[in-house]
Amino acid sequence: MDLKTVSALRRLRLVSAPEAISFLVLLVCSVLKRTTDFNAVPVMGAVHGALFVAYVLFWADAWNRAKWPLKTAAYYFAMSVIPLGGFFAERSLRRTEQDAVIALRARREGVVNA
Repeated sequence: MDLKTVSALRRLRLVSAPEAISFLVLLVCSVLKRTTDFNAVPVMGAVHGALFVAYVLFWADAWNRAKWPLKTAAYYFAMSVIPLGGFFAERSLRRTEQDAVIALRARREGVVNA
């Protein structure tokens, strides 16, 4: 992997947890809207929508740069539409990103031919 691929993975990782949190908050706001007079759905819907669009754009960029197989790309997309899925995606992406950074550093230092 090159530096641009690692950056694409990092962007996707950094937006995955906030997207998951906004999804959960939107679900709570939806319940509160129907059970109380509190209505934050329009605001949280916009916030979640913006984060979801950012996730999808970063996902497409990471898929293109990392040359993921269809199964891997589908996994990360599914994690964006499943409640709590963004947390699992973030954890997996963190490991992948760390491995890529280690490989990049080793290649720069001439330790391995990765």
